Amino acid sequence: MKAIVKHIKQILLQLALVFCVTNGGAQVKRPQMLAQVKKKNLTAHSKNTVQGSTQYKEFSQLLAQASVTFTFPNGFKEIAAVNNEDFSFDYAMEMPGRDFEVWFQVKSQKENWASYERSQNDSGRQLANPDSLYIDMGKAHATAFTGDRNYFVRNMPQNVLDRYNADAGKSYLLNLLDLPTTRHYKYALLIILQRNRTGTIVMVCFTNEKDPEFFKNIDKATNCLKFKS
Repeated sequence: MKAIVKHIKQILLQLALVFCVTNGGAQVKRPQMLAQVKKKNLTAHSKNTVQGSTQYKEFSQLLAQASVTFTFPNGFKEIAAVNNEDFSFDYAMEMPGRDFEVWFQVKSQKENWASYERSQNDSGRQLANPDSLYIDMGKAHATAFTGDRNYFVRNMPQNVLDRYNADAGKSYLLNLLDLPTTRHYKYALLIILQRNRTGTIVMVCFTNEKDPEFFKNIDKATNCLKFKS
C-alpha cells in the first residue's frame, strides 16, 4: 500500500494549487504513555464491535461471493454503512477520535459474466463486458460525491494492482459536497479495483485534512482486503 500512498502524493504535488499536501511536514508528537493507552483501547473496542455484528456477517457473504478476503484492522471501529438512494455501501469503519473513516462496497461480477456470455449467441442483446463496468462505477461514485467533475483520476500502477490481486483499478481524489450523509467531510480518496471475471472493490476514505496522517490512515484502512489469489 506504500506504493499507492506515494502515487497519490505525486498527484497532489503536481496539482498543488488545488490539493496542497506537504509530504515532509513534521508530525505532532504525543506523550508515549497516552498513545499506548489510546491504541490499546481502540484495538479492544474494534474487536468487540465486530463480534456478532449483523452488518459484518452480511458483508462477509458479499466478500465470499466476490472472492475477497478481509481482516478487520486494529484501531478501527465498525459504524453503520450508508445505504440510501444516493449512496449504497456494504460496510464502514472509523478511527475513533480522528476525522477519518472508510466505506466499502464489494460486488461479484460472476452473474454478470454468465449473462454476458449467454448474450454472445443472441444478436438481439448487447451487453457491456463486465470487466469494464468498474470504469463507469468509479465515475458514478466520484460524481455523486462531488456533484460534478471536481476530482482527479489516475490509473492504478501495476505494483499496487498486484498487491490486491487485481487486474485493473483507478483512484479518485475528491473535493466533497458539504452533505450530512458524508458527515460534512471535506475530502476523500476513492479507490476502485477490478478482478476480471470475478468482482469489484470500492473503498472511499474520508478526511478533513489532506496531511501525511491521512495517507498513513489510508494505508491502514485499505490494506485489510484483497482478491483471493
